[in-house]
Amino acid sequence: MGAQWKQKGRVAAADAKGRVFTKLSKEIMVAARGGADPTMNSRLRMAIEAAKKASMTRETLDRAIKKGAGLLDDIVNYETVTYEGFGPHQVPVIVECLTENKNRTATNIRMLFRKGQLAASGAVSWDFNFLGILEATGPAGADAEEAAIEAGAQDVESDGEGGSRFYTEKADLDAVNRTLTARGWAVSSAILGWRPKNPVTVEAAKLAEVEAFLSEIDDDDDVQHVYPGLA
Repeated sequence: MGAQWKQKGRVAAADAKGRVFTKLSKEIMVAARGGADPTMNSRLRMAIEAAKKASMTRETLDRAIKKGAGLLDDIVNYETVTYEGFGPHQVPVIVECLTENKNRTATNIRMLFRKGQLAASGAVSWDFNFLGILEATGPAGADAEEAAIEAGAQDVESDGEGGSRFYTEKADLDAVNRTLTARGWAVSSAILGWRPKNPVTVEAAKLAEVEAFLSEIDDDDDVQHVYPGLA
């Protein structure tokens, strides 16, 4: 479901932008461990593209790359930690974090799941697929299904906001990103993430409660991505 669940106008723009930059900087630093040259490091290249689209300054971008590649003195080692559980009304949720302090993150996640249920590893992820996910908007008159076939994506769906969400094999993410871009599609996000196999439907009267729960988790500085199993 991607960003569709996110509530509009729930925080001040400056605060929201600051959180986006924090998350992007972490992704750049982690990606840069595989090399500081984006032409040789596809994960770093996609992270840089996302940062530029978010209007991150060149100084901030360069510092994140150098910090991640170990070229500065103040090295921070972020680890990926994944949590699984259920939100209100038994909505399955996978939360991906990047943290330098796993104890702090674990405490925060337990608190954030107080209105749901934190579960053991594997309790939720068995009902998700881990694959490439791209959010993109096509040029006028573009056909998303045709673009998916030509780019080598496995599936495509509307993102509910006028754009399309493409799904790829993990190894094909960068290639599909390049092909869509070459065909005039504006790719706003290209990540490896989780797609629910059997998304659940929540009635409108209860959806606001689920959205508030997801938004609170997403606001945590250690949280990179939140994947709900929502239809």
